[in-house]
Amino acid sequence: MRGRSMLRLALGLAILAGALVAAGIPAGGQTPKRGGILNSVLFEDPPGLTAHESSTISNVWPVSPCYSNLVYFHPLKPLDSAETVVPELAERWSWQDNYRNLVFFLRKNVRWHDGRPFTSRDVKYTFDLVRGAPDAPAKFRLSPRKDWYANVEAIEAPEPHTVVFRLKRPQPSLLLMLASGYSPVYPAHVPLADLRQRCVGTGPFRLKEYVRGQSLEFERNPDYFVPERPYLDGIRYSIITERGTRLAALQAGRLDAFMPLEMTKLMAETVKKNAPSLVVTEVGQNGSDNVVLNHKRSPFDNVTVRRAISLALDRHGYVQGVRYGGAVVGAALMPKPFGAWGLLDKDLRTLPGYRTPAQDKAEAKGLLAAAGFGPGKPLRVEMVTRTSPIYLDLASFVVDQLRHVGVEATLKQLETAAWFPTLSRRDFQIGANLTAGGFDDPDAYLFENYKCGSPRNYTDYCSDEMDRLIDLQSQELDRAKRLKLVWEIQRKLEADVARPMLGWRNEYFVQWPHVRNLVPHNSLYNYGRMQEVWLDR
Repeated sequence: MRGRSMLRLALGLAILAGALVAAGIPAGGQTPKRGGILNSVLFEDPPGLTAHESSTISNVWPVSPCYSNLVYFHPLKPLDSAETVVPELAERWSWQDNYRNLVFFLRKNVRWHDGRPFTSRDVKYTFDLVRGAPDAPAKFRLSPRKDWYANVEAIEAPEPHTVVFRLKRPQPSLLLMLASGYSPVYPAHVPLADLRQRCVGTGPFRLKEYVRGQSLEFERNPDYFVPERPYLDGIRYSIITERGTRLAALQAGRLDAFMPLEMTKLMAETVKKNAPSLVVTEVGQNGSDNVVLNHKRSPFDNVTVRRAISLALDRHGYVQGVRYGGAVVGAALMPKPFGAWGLLDKDLRTLPGYRTPAQDKAEAKGLLAAAGFGPGKPLRVEMVTRTSPIYLDLASFVVDQLRHVGVEATLKQLETAAWFPTLSRRDFQIGANLTAGGFDDPDAYLFENYKCGSPRNYTDYCSDEMDRLIDLQSQELDRAKRLKLVWEIQRKLEADVARPMLGWRNEYFVQWPHVRNLVPHNSLYNYGRMQEVWLDR
């Protein structure tokens, strides 16, 4: 017991030290050093190289260094918000007409990696594609965040270095959407088919080589528009599909830094014990563990059955048993301490599914009996999940929880190439799923996951009243009033069992102390640009 307490203390001190290192506080007043290759990792091949067609960190993490946004979240500030948005391709911006028009004034010294000049035409092209504008010159295979931009009425490029987003109603969160790692600007002159195989961006690094199943390599962009950046000569992402091999490579020093998503609290404690010099930084991930129920497919078209499934899940047991204390119970939005919009714990504990396990499971059995299921006629379902350890850990827990109320679930694993298409086609009954938001704001999560007809509303939940409330909170400029609306929305989503939520994971980002200025953010998609990162060795 004492040894484990000491390990926790060591991890806590490492987290504090990591926060100081990550915040860019140099040791002994050092100035950043130039040169070197940063070695990071991927747990699978990227499913294409176009972030706008993606819903996974496996894509966003490695391609972020290649591209730029109009604006982005400050790389050295871990909690993303409107106050941390800074210019990137835009020199400055201006809200007009009470948050109905957003005008960007663009940099004039920017070139694509192939030498062509960047202009407002590229911005209009990119976001007309994302929102599926009728006159867009091309079309994405899938645009997961199309609904982020449903409020955009038109995008105008009146001259080469000015672009205007015209909105149907006020929406301050549009700026945060454009700052997300999911929102790079694409070159209008490069066909989408080419961008799926190679990245042509304006970012600090350009593609050097991609060998499927082995590595993805980038080299310094000598024409990057930010003076004296990047510091690194390049980045190499090794593709290592087996979890134990990845961890061994990290502990042996073959990797300088891990990647977001996978490192649980227990894993972080283990690698810290094996390699005490490693720096572990704890932060939110803006990522939820949840169960997707197909509302259009029996038996989950019956709200009584959906409620029984939600009641069967011991949320507090999940926090300890699946994430080993490295998560917090929460509803549709990330709660405190790393989130600003989630329901308060005192309110959560009054809701069905968040009370005592004995009470909730007893009620679940009663609801299943009312729906015609019981010992002589058990509910049998196929549970799908992604073939990734962090998904499988969750799925195994959910299957076990359902067994306790008499639901027999068989587990089917899907590779990433099949996982997202399966969700998009709604070709499933029930699934164990991980979902992360592009930034901590209700619009990032609610439009994507709960609006009628949204591509990423995998459950096909649809409520006209919910759509109205989501639009209403989006345009509310008074933060206190907006927060009350957002809490009301979360309670209604729970009552409708739109998507049973178990909790919100914490990130345990691991890197060696010689890696400087690689700062984990409370959304895992927003710190992969790498232009400020340098190696102290």
